[in-house]
Amino acid sequence: MKKILIGSRASKLSLVYANKVKKLILEKESDLPKENIIIKTIKTSGDIFKDRKLSEIGGKKLFCKEIEESLLQKKVDIAVHALKDMEAEEEKNLIIGSYIARNDPRDAFISLKYNSLKELKNNVIGSSSRRRELQLKLINKNISVKHIRGNIDTRIKKLNEGLYDGIVLALAGVKNLNLEKNVKEIFSSDSVIPAVGQGVIAVQCRNEDQEIKGILNKINNTETKLCALAERSMLKTIGGDCDTAVGGLASLLGDEIELKAQLFSDSGKEVFFHELKGKKNDAIKIGKIVGNALLKKAGPKFKKK
Repeated sequence: MKKILIGSRASKLSLVYANKVKKLILEKESDLPKENIIIKTIKTSGDIFKDRKLSEIGGKKLFCKEIEESLLQKKVDIAVHALKDMEAEEEKNLIIGSYIARNDPRDAFISLKYNSLKELKNNVIGSSSRRRELQLKLINKNISVKHIRGNIDTRIKKLNEGLYDGIVLALAGVKNLNLEKNVKEIFSSDSVIPAVGQGVIAVQCRNEDQEIKGILNKINNTETKLCALAERSMLKTIGGDCDTAVGGLASLLGDEIELKAQLFSDSGKEVFFHELKGKKNDAIKIGKIVGNALLKKAGPKFKKK
C-alpha cells in the first residue's frame, strides 16, 4: 500500500481528530506501517479570516473548501472534517467514506464567575452561532450575546481576559482537548438541541478511489452514520445556511431512529419544533419529513435559502 495522506486543518482539535482517524486505520490495517500515514495540514479560509462572521465571508463551508480542493486535486487521499462544518449538499465527486463514532453532541457553558447560565443578569456570553444565541435566550432572556471567533484555546483565552462573562462551546471539542475542568454546565440536548452533526468526525475521500473507500468502510460507525444521515437530510430539506438557527439530533433506539429538530423564524422571535420516530433504515426519509414539517410550521416566518 502506498502512502496515505490525510488532509486536516492545523488547529489542535483538528489534529486530534486526524490522529484519531489515523489510529483507527492502523488498527484495521495491521500490515500498514505507521509512517505510511501522513497528516498534511491545510490552512482554510475559515482559519485565515478569524475576526469576521462566517456569514460575511462565505459560510461555514470555508472550514472545508481548501481541504476538499486538495482532495479533488489528489494532493491528499483523505480529508478529516468536523461534520457540523460541512455543507448539507456534498461536493460532487467526493463522498463521506466513514462517520467516526459520535462524541458527546451536547453544548457546554464555560465561565470563570458563574456556575449556571440562569445566574446571569445583564451579562455577556460569547458565541458565534445564531442557533445558540436564540436557544440561550430561551433559558435566560437577561443575557446579551456577543460574537466570538477562533479555536477553543483562543475563545477560552478571551474569556480569561474578561471580554466575556461566559462562552458556550461544543462539549465534544472541549473533551477532546482535555479542557473539561473549565465546564460549569452541560445543557441537555432537549433544552439546547445541538447543531446538525455536532460531535461527529466525517472522513471524506474521492468517490472513484475504491481502495481508500474500502479502508474507510472498515472504520465507519453504522449507528453514527444513520443519525448523521437523518440530521443532514433535515438540514438539506429546510435549505438553511450558516446563519439559519436550526438544531437537530437523531438517536437510535433499537431498530428505530428518533429525530428531534428545532427551527427559529428569520426574526428569531418564534421557534418551531418537530420530532419523529421510525425505522432506522429510513433515516434519510425521516429527515426529509421532519424538515418539511418544520417548513410547514414556520410558513412565511422562515425563508428557505
